[in-house]
Amino acid sequence: MNNKTYLIIGGTGGIGRAMVQQLIQATANERGNIRVFATYHRGVPDFEADNLHWLQMDVSNESSITQAVDAIKQQEAHLDWVINCVGLLHTESTQPEKALRQVDTEFFLQNMQINALAGLLIAKHIRPLLAKAERSADHPAIFATISARVGSISDNRLGGWYSYRMSKAALNMGMKNLSIEWERSLKNVCVVVMQPGTVNTQLSAPFQGNVTKGQLFSPAYSAECLLAVLSNMTAAQSGGFIDWAGDPIPW
Repeated sequence: MNNKTYLIIGGTGGIGRAMVQQLIQATANERGNIRVFATYHRGVPDFEADNLHWLQMDVSNESSITQAVDAIKQQEAHLDWVINCVGLLHTESTQPEKALRQVDTEFFLQNMQINALAGLLIAKHIRPLLAKAERSADHPAIFATISARVGSISDNRLGGWYSYRMSKAALNMGMKNLSIEWERSLKNVCVVVMQPGTVNTQLSAPFQGNVTKGQLFSPAYSAECLLAVLSNMTAAQSGGFIDWAGDPIPW
């Protein structure tokens, strides 16, 4: 983590907040010169640090993404790692579908907007900042997005959750596509989608009753695992779909 600049998108959510805190703590422990940019959607975050810079970003609005990226550019920063932790599974009024009859156009498109399209728009505007990073095949720049195991077509044995499953599968395809394009035009960047485990956050709260004992992770544990896996990624692993332990997940 030495001398790196990070961007955590969704820095006030469970996993994102834990990542921000752990990166800031790494600096406090004198493990490097770390600079952290992090985004919030609505509420202004309630914690700060000298090397932490908060930015407002609505990932469903391309203009908002552009404004946040421009704010980073104005600080003459490059980015070594970008981690998108934003995701949508349910809203206050709508839960994941259990059957086809429950599919709703607006909820479906909202899932696609947040879970699939947002990652592409972020990559589109963040590319110049990643291009400035000092990187090598063994220590690439990182563009990581939190996905979900239920986005795996091969692993789907239960059905249901149409909007979420399809949007995460679309995310995975988009990031795979991106990895191929950037391999040609932006050398030594690792594009990866990651499954964080089932994490005790607001996103998973309504569904934790079905989680096997011992398999519900704290945000801090999941963040620690994900950061550790990313720290060992190489450019050759770009385009992968991996879990919190670094193991590959079938598409």
